[in-house]
Amino acid sequence: MTELDVPEALITGSTAALLKGALIDSRQRWRELVNLAADFAFETDEWGRFTLVTPDPALGWTAAALIGQPSTSLIVGDGAAFNPFQVTSTVRHRQAWLRRGDAGIACLTFCAAPIRDSSGRVTGVRGCGTDMTETDSQAARVAAALRRAELLDHILGEVAREVMAPRMMIAALRALSNALGTDGAAILLPPPGPIAARLAHIVGSGSDVVIEALALRPPPTEEHPVQAREVDGRPVLSTLCVTRSGEKTALVLWRAAGSRDWDQEERLLVTSAINIVRMVLEHEGTQREMARQARTDPLTGLLNRRAFLEEIERHASRLQREEQPGTLIFVDLDHFKPVNDRLGHEMGDMVLRHTAALLRRTFRPGDLVARLGGDEFAVWMNGADHMTAAERAEFLRDAAPRELVEVTGPDGPRLSMSIGIASRAASESEPLDSLIRRADMAMYEVKRGGRGHWRVSLKKRA
Repeated sequence: MTELDVPEALITGSTAALLKGALIDSRQRWRELVNLAADFAFETDEWGRFTLVTPDPALGWTAAALIGQPSTSLIVGDGAAFNPFQVTSTVRHRQAWLRRGDAGIACLTFCAAPIRDSSGRVTGVRGCGTDMTETDSQAARVAAALRRAELLDHILGEVAREVMAPRMMIAALRALSNALGTDGAAILLPPPGPIAARLAHIVGSGSDVVIEALALRPPPTEEHPVQAREVDGRPVLSTLCVTRSGEKTALVLWRAAGSRDWDQEERLLVTSAINIVRMVLEHEGTQREMARQARTDPLTGLLNRRAFLEEIERHASRLQREEQPGTLIFVDLDHFKPVNDRLGHEMGDMVLRHTAALLRRTFRPGDLVARLGGDEFAVWMNGADHMTAAERAEFLRDAAPRELVEVTGPDGPRLSMSIGIASRAASESEPLDSLIRRADMAMYEVKRGGRGHWRVSLKKRA
């Protein structure tokens, strides 16, 4: 039987089998390709129920658990969220959040198209999605890190505009407060001490309630460096800051009552900003130390001449406004040069340090004590007249020889003090230059008269 003699039915049946096999093979290849390219492929019917889900399982769901179920049950969010299972036109690269079978959620990027019958009516949806959850999380972390870097650069830029450390700190606090939308920010020194003394820097409003409440609570520690609290309905965030010198402070931020709490990104920003706060605090400490050294005699720790003259001018002006007296005392060590010549400069330094300690003990903490240079010292007594100063001078006249001989030994030079006193009464406006000359002249009159005593210079009445 030739090819032309083959029955037509036999040819038709063979072609149909071939076509059916090709169709099954094509559908299998399509399924394999979809499984390789997509994390979630689906078809739904006209009622939005799943008719196909692949791979199996997908997003933690088995196909059997989803087939016949409404697709909307997988959508996370309200009705405004994009629903890839109910589209009326082709969409590409649209994101949607779906519930996973393990109770988690996943972000997928979908391509989907409606299925239409011969009349063009939508009878379902077909589509596939790629899980972007980890990619989105990484992108979110990168974006958050970039945002933190931008904010920190902004804070550093504001700090760099200032020169003095206190203004640097105010600039840093203001920039950080604006970045986080807070009512205020402050640097709080650790206990003990009154809260007024512990409040180092502050910007914003509402601090009185917040700071007073924090003063009664344990501060942040190295074990718990970040503490979120609520004070009178205000969200408060406290973060420990430890400088290289070991000084411990707290950065405190607060929002208005009823505001939202601090999220993780804000806590990370504050933790990063602590490095800027630490830098400014250390710079502030360096400036304080430089200012102290510029005003302090390095050997005795007393005020130096320049600082003393600046301070007595300020104190004298205040006393004149308050109509209170003030007294200036000049002190010169007698027979000090032989100490250096016979016993050496190291012994001379010990004598000067001991003299400084004696003066500190003799006068009140609010008085000014200075070393003017060499063996010359000076004291300014606030609110004291010449009678009170004379009592202190008499104490020094008696105590100095007895105490200093313990330093130099019984065979050393006999040390004593020559003291000159000049007072300005509450009702007087004598210039400081005149007061200084009178105290200086009184001291030298004691030296010319035999040393080891004190003398008061009374202002001549006009």
